[in-house]
Amino acid sequence: MSTLTRRFFLKHSGLAAAALSFPNLVPSSAFGANGRVALAVIGSGGRGRHLARQFAKLPEARLVAACDVDSRAARKCADEVNTAYQGSGCQTFGDFREVVARKDIDAVIVATPDHWHALASIAAARAGKHVFCEKPLANSIGESKALRDAVKQAGVLLQTGSCERSRDSARYCCEVVRNGYVGKLHTMVIHLPTDQGHHDRVRQQTAMPAPEQPPAELNYDFWLGHTPKIPYYPGLHPGSWRFNLSFGCGEMSDRGAHVIDIGQLGNNTDDTGPVSIEAKGWDDAHGLYNTPMAFEFENTYANGVRMIGGTTRKPRGVRFEGDAGWIFLRIHEGTLEASDEKLLKLDPASFKVQLGRTSSHEQNFLDAVLRGAKLFADVEVGHRSCTACLVNMMAMRLKRKLTWDPKAERFVGDDEANRLMTPAMRAPWSLA
Repeated sequence: MSTLTRRFFLKHSGLAAAALSFPNLVPSSAFGANGRVALAVIGSGGRGRHLARQFAKLPEARLVAACDVDSRAARKCADEVNTAYQGSGCQTFGDFREVVARKDIDAVIVATPDHWHALASIAAARAGKHVFCEKPLANSIGESKALRDAVKQAGVLLQTGSCERSRDSARYCCEVVRNGYVGKLHTMVIHLPTDQGHHDRVRQQTAMPAPEQPPAELNYDFWLGHTPKIPYYPGLHPGSWRFNLSFGCGEMSDRGAHVIDIGQLGNNTDDTGPVSIEAKGWDDAHGLYNTPMAFEFENTYANGVRMIGGTTRKPRGVRFEGDAGWIFLRIHEGTLEASDEKLLKLDPASFKVQLGRTSSHEQNFLDAVLRGAKLFADVEVGHRSCTACLVNMMAMRLKRKLTWDPKAERFVGDDEANRLMTPAMRAPWSLA
């Protein structure tokens, strides 16, 4: 096993530079104060605060607002930002619609629970704001499609928060595959472990808890948004909401949106997806939580490549198998293993297919907004990776093999599956 370090890639100056130019996206206006991008965080919980800290380190960004339906979260995020800037310029909001209406905000970071990703990002795009939206891009195929279409119609940029895609080791791994060093690719093996502490806590909560009164600082009805109205349970907020299907799809779309996303890149299928889907899930009766805690799936792409995987105790990541060897990327660790050590020591400067490098996923977003660089995880990429996760959830839900048409973005010959692609939305919320 070998770890590819940034130092290695910096030796190759052509790859260490910013991503490929995309002049059509160069904005015509100046941004923020002193040419910096003025940013607002929508969803100021743990992930939102993490992203705020990451952007606050970058001199071309300025965090000016923190928004959350829980005023405690908004205040904590704003305080951290103001401390980082040694000032008091970051304001708090409780309604993202007020944020996107502000003319002094150039872009937003959407780090809400998954069920809010699409609606908040669509509102921002329609208001002319660029968007950095956490993965998965949405909690349903229909919402993801609507978001993709809204972003393209508005002519703004959206970076999906699939940060693993910006790792040097991930891009090198996919370059090795796409340049044919493992031979003809035939299989992608996806490892999604569910043996961590938060998974165990979900499994242990087998009884339905008693509802409670929401905290005074939380606008709980707003938190529910378009989902069915249910009583407040602390196990959802600020707890494990992603394991309830109204708000997330568990490990399949949480970490799957990272691992399958890298598979999409290595398979050169960023603009499409699998055509044949078989998946089954189990261990999903946990009181408040109803996502499968264990699952397996097998998908086939139009190019003949199979994607197989599921829950396992093996290291989280993706293994690309070809007729001449294999290479495995550990997600979140960024380390590589291969059938031959030589695959880990190739010179990326010699590759015919080069995917570019960036210093960080956040910097890539700023480079795109300010200088027209190509986004590493644009809205189409995010939508297709999200869809690749959700078609498997649909197969688990319906308990049958499905055929997907990636061009039409519909299930073939399955009216029921097509009806279920977009959930009914509780008034007044809609995708329109």
